[in-house]
This record gives sequence, structure tokens and C-alpha cells, in this order.
Amino acid sequence: MSKVHDRAAPAPPDDLESFSRETLIALVREQFTHVGELNRKIAALTHELARMRRWRFGKRSEKVTKGTDGAEGPVPAGAGTPDPPIPKPRRKARPHGRQRLPEHLPRMRVLHEIPDAERTCPGCQQAMTLIGEEISEQLDIVPATLRVLQHVRPKLACRHCQDRVVVAPLPPQAVEKCLASPGLLAHVVTSKYADHLPLNRLAGILARQGVALTRSTLCGWVGATVAAIDPLYELMKQDVLASSYLRADDTPVRYLDPPRDRTSTGHLWAYLGDRAHPHVVYDFSSDWSNTWPLRFLEPFTGYLQGDAYKGWDAVHARNPRVVEVGCMAHARRYWFDAKDTDPVRAMKAISFIRQLYDVEDEARDMPPEGRKHLRQMKAAPVLAEFRTWLDNQAGSFLPKSPIGQAWTYTNNQWSALARYLEHGELEIDNNGAERALRPVALGRVNWMFAGNQEGGRRAAILYSFVQSCKRNGIDPLRYFTDVLVRLPTRPQRDLASLLPRSWAVRSAATAEGLALAGGGA
Repeated sequence: MSKVHDRAAPAPPDDLESFSRETLIALVREQFTHVGELNRKIAALTHELARMRRWRFGKRSEKVTKGTDGAEGPVPAGAGTPDPPIPKPRRKARPHGRQRLPEHLPRMRVLHEIPDAERTCPGCQQAMTLIGEEISEQLDIVPATLRVLQHVRPKLACRHCQDRVVVAPLPPQAVEKCLASPGLLAHVVTSKYADHLPLNRLAGILARQGVALTRSTLCGWVGATVAAIDPLYELMKQDVLASSYLRADDTPVRYLDPPRDRTSTGHLWAYLGDRAHPHVVYDFSSDWSNTWPLRFLEPFTGYLQGDAYKGWDAVHARNPRVVEVGCMAHARRYWFDAKDTDPVRAMKAISFIRQLYDVEDEARDMPPEGRKHLRQMKAAPVLAEFRTWLDNQAGSFLPKSPIGQAWTYTNNQWSALARYLEHGELEIDNNGAERALRPVALGRVNWMFAGNQEGGRRAAILYSFVQSCKRNGIDPLRYFTDVLVRLPTRPQRDLASLLPRSWAVRSAATAEGLALAGGGA
């Protein structure tokens, strides 16, 4: 929003007739200047109010109706001839009707007997013969049930020596001397960081089953779990930083700050690895300074995609081998916000961006080389035309107006916005990183703030595993349960095999082997 000189309007003199013509002209000019300043301020505040009202009460979607972005339909006055519509590939329709329940779920047969009176044929009075059965299925659920695992260890003693006793050893535990089994630890961390369930609510659920556990006990279990899997987190961070293409974004998270006797605002940073390193790693920071991305990304080289946060500029300035990739969705957001005050030019820009996304829809299922070729053939000409149009609009608006801010952002970020043409694996926008932060936003609504800075770091570690599991198509609960059992006996050199990607590959191979064995039998 532009800053204008806030001052009271000059009061008109009591006797205008006593002033000379030159003085009156100067007075009118001063009034015109002041009115212009007020009009600009009113326009800026009106735009800001409309944007905030839409964000608070309206739809978050930035969709525009057909015809407002140059595709088809009515054209705003002065827009000229609309661009011809670009046909989009038809999406497959979702199947209708009830779908068959998954085959892997166990089946329990409930047999409904035919009454004896109906087992005899009413025509010939002979007993009727079974010729088959009709089966209908209902989905049922067995609520989670707590149980107690009794670790029984036989004791042997020598009757002759009477001073030697041997007891079977306990298997190594990820969390030593813990009341909770690996399965319960997995349930607690999955409930909070995958299902966004605060620990006090989880304690209430367990209390309904007759087990009283305090929130502090559950919090201690979360901390112990994080301490156990911390070496895996460090390996996962190294794996992500080995990517040649990294997407990054951040979101604020409040945490209790006892020295200041209030809550402070930290940030969770999400880093998405490329296809060869499909993990998501989060990092917690106590503030929003560029110190944190600089430290985290110190060993990284390759393409880095983010928004226009100045901290990324510091990363590129320090290491020229980190190449900036822009986000077209952020650029479009500026133009969308300007459509109410300057609809013709805003919609023209949105029409260019829409054409670029149409190319992306066409290239979505292609391998990287195919995507690069299609972009060079179809998207590059659109970008060139967009660039020419931007140059023609330079200087025709107020810099601080909504349309001016949209133009400035797009112009300043142009090289980064067009960089996705260089490599087929690069994305046109950073929406993947933004989606990775949605679970944090959902959880933040429930647990509101972290207990302290260490609690923020624990959240970053556990979100890393939960979202990496989801990215690799595996159940976080199964993953945590299995890893907490295997981790104590796994040598340091083999820890990488417990990362979500490796675990998913091994699980798929095991399932395929069992299926083949079952088919052969």
C-alpha cells in the first residue's frame, strides 16, 4: 500500500476576494494535489479492505469465470478482441455408484439361515437344494483397543552352585524403560502430527478405555520418540540436500517463550526433494531471519524454487551454484488481486498465465525430456508474447497501485519465472511446497502453539517423517511401528534403509513376493 502524506486539508480563507489571482490559482492547485493524494489513499485502502474481506470471509480460490481471462464469454470494455479459446484435455470422469470394498480387508462371514418353513417347495413338497448364495458387503470398524504386552523372561538357576541365575534378555527398545510399546508410541505421534489431534484430546480418548495418562506423560513419549529417530532425520536431511532440484516455503508457528513471558513467532520451513530423493524435510526457526535457510542450504547446489522472500536472495548471493526458480502462482496472485481495479490488463496477464498452465496440463504425465521439449515448443512463445506485453505496459500505472505491484513483481522475477523451461523436472510453480505446509496449518488450528523452541524442533522432525510417508504412499502408523521395532538392532551403516523411501520400496517388494508365493501355491 502506498504511503501518502497525511495532513489536514488546507482551510479556505475567510475572504477569498482579498487574494490575488495567482494566490487563488496556487490555492486551487494545492487543493487538487491534496484531493489526488486522498483519492490514491482511498483506492489503496479500498483494495486492501476488499482483499482482506475476501481472505477472511470469501472463497480462497483464485478461479476466474470464463470470459474474464481471455478465454471466452463477455469481454470487459476496452479489452479488444478476446484470445481464441485453447482446448483443454478432457479429464477422466470419476466412476459413479458404490465401489467394491478393498480386497485386502479381512472378511467375516455372517450367515443368515433360511427359515425351516421356506426350505420345502410349496409345489411338490420336496426339500429344496442349495444352489448358491448371495453376498452383500458392509464396511465395519473395530474400535482401537488397548492391551498389555507381558514380556515373560524365563529364569534358570543351578541347583548345585546356588549362586548362578540366568534370565532371558529383553529385546533392545527404541525407548528404554518406557511404559508404551512401539505400537502405542507410533499411535501417539501419528495421532498428533498426521491426524492433528492435540495430546489432551488423545489423553481423553485413552481415559474412556480406562487408562489414565496425563498430557505430560504423552508429551514425554513424543520427546523420547524424537530422540530415537533423530539420526534418521539427519540422514533424511542429507538425502534431500543431495537433490538437484529443491522446493522450499515456510509458515509461521507460535511457541511459548518463558524468558519473555509470552508467545513468540517462529517458522517451520518445508524442503521438498526431487524425484530421486522423494522426502520432505522441515526445519524449525525461532524467527524469520535468513540465518536459517542459509544454514540449512549451505551444502546444497542446484535449482531452488521459492517465492520472493528475501532470505532466498541471500542464499543465491552466497552460493552462485544455487539457481533461482520462480513461482508463477505467486505472480498470478498479484494479477488476480488487481482485477477489481484494472480488470482489462489484469485479465490479459491472467490469460497469458492460463495458457502456460494449459501446456503444463498437457505435459503432466510426460517424462522430463518430453516436458522440456513441449514447453520449448508451446510455452516459450507464450512467454515471449507475455514479455512484450509487459514491456508495453511499463510506466502506464502508479507503481504502488495493485496493477503496478503485479507488474513490478512479474518484471523483477521474470528470469526466475521463465527458468522452468530449462529442465523438464522443474515445476512452473511452488504449489508443491505450499501443499506440504497445509498439514502444519491444520495442526496449528488444534494445538495453537508449541510448548517451547524444542517443541518446535520436535514438530519439524515428526512432520518430516509423516509427510515423507504420505509422499511415498505409505501409512505413517505402520512405518513408525515397524521402524521403532527395527531401529535398536539396526547398525549405523544400515540406517538409510529405514528412511521412508527405502522402507516403501522394501514393503512393496515384500508384498509382491507374498503375492507371487500365494499365486504359486
